[in-house]
Amino acid sequence: MTVTIKDIAKLANVSHTTVSRALNDSPLINQETKEKIRQLATSLNYTPNYNAKSLVLDRSYNLGLFFSTLHTGTSAGFLYESVKGVNDVIKDQYNLIVRGIDDYTSYQKVNRKSYDGIIVMSQSSSDQSFIEYAAEKEIPLVVLNREIDNVQVMNLIPDDQGGAYKVVEYLIRQGHKDIAIIEGKQDFKSTQSRLDGYKEAMIRYQVPLREDYQAHGNYDLESGYAAMNHLLKLEARPTAVFCCNDDMALGAIKAITEKQLSVPGDISVVGFDDHIFSGFMSPALTTVRRPIEQISREGAAKLLTFIETKQVEKEKILFHTELVIRDSVKSITGGR
Repeated sequence: MTVTIKDIAKLANVSHTTVSRALNDSPLINQETKEKIRQLATSLNYTPNYNAKSLVLDRSYNLGLFFSTLHTGTSAGFLYESVKGVNDVIKDQYNLIVRGIDDYTSYQKVNRKSYDGIIVMSQSSSDQSFIEYAAEKEIPLVVLNREIDNVQVMNLIPDDQGGAYKVVEYLIRQGHKDIAIIEGKQDFKSTQSRLDGYKEAMIRYQVPLREDYQAHGNYDLESGYAAMNHLLKLEARPTAVFCCNDDMALGAIKAITEKQLSVPGDISVVGFDDHIFSGFMSPALTTVRRPIEQISREGAAKLLTFIETKQVEKEKILFHTELVIRDSVKSITGGR
C-alpha cells in the first residue's frame, strides 16, 4: 500500500499542507515539527509523488545537463566528471537528464515545464543558438567550459590556454625545442585555447613553430594514435609531443611503443585533463589538471540557488588549471 501525505498528516495530527511544507524544508514550519514529520515519513517508507508534487509547485523536478555533442569529441572521462559533479550536488532532489544538443532538430520541447533549470557543458559555438534560446525562455541557466560573449549568463570556465602554456613551458625548460602538438576536435573552443597556449609558450621562449609539427586529432584514442604515426614519419622527428587531452596521449604512446621506441626515452609525451587513468599509465602521464568535476559541482550549486531564490546571477568565473608532473618527460640538454 502506498503511503501518502494525507496518511502522514493523520498520524502526526497536522494538516497535509504542513506535512508538504515540512518535507520541502519550508521556513514556515519550525524545526521540531519538521524533524517529527521526517522521522514519521522515513518509518513509513514514504516516497514523494513527483508528478503530483510538480503540479502543486509548478515544477518538473528535472534538470538538464546538455553537451554540445555526445557523439564526437566528448571523451568518456570528460562525460564522467561532468555528470558526477552535477549529480553529487543535486542528489535525489531532481531528476538529471543528459542530452546532446546536436540531437535536437527543434528546441520546442525544452521549456520551463520540462526543465526547472539547465546546465550547458559548452564545447563549441555550435550550441550558441541553444544557449540563446534557453536564455530567451528565461529558464534558469548556467553555462560551463566555454566563455560566452553574446549572452549574459552565469559562466564558469577553465583556463585552458594558461594550462597549455604551463605544460609546454615545462617541456622547453626540460631542454626540448622540437615540440609537436596533437590538436583536439577542430571546432571546439578548448582546441583553439590549448593551441593558443602552445604557441604562446613557443613564441615566449623563441622556439621555432613548425607547421609540420601541428597534427590534427579528435580528442579520442584513435586520432591520437593516427596523429602520432604521422609525426613519426617525419624526417626530423619531434623530441616531445603535447597532446591536447589524455585520451590522445594514450593513443600516441601506443603508436610510439609499436615502433619499438620508448616514452620518455625517445619521445616525451604530455597530455591535458588529468583523467583518472593518467597517473596509472606506464609511464605515468605528465598532464594538466582541469577541474571539470569542480566546475560542474559549483555550476550545479549555483543553478539550485537560482531555482530556489528565483534570482539568476550573471557573471564569469575562471578556474585555474594545474601542471601535474609525472614520468612521461625526459630532461635533455638541448634539441636537435
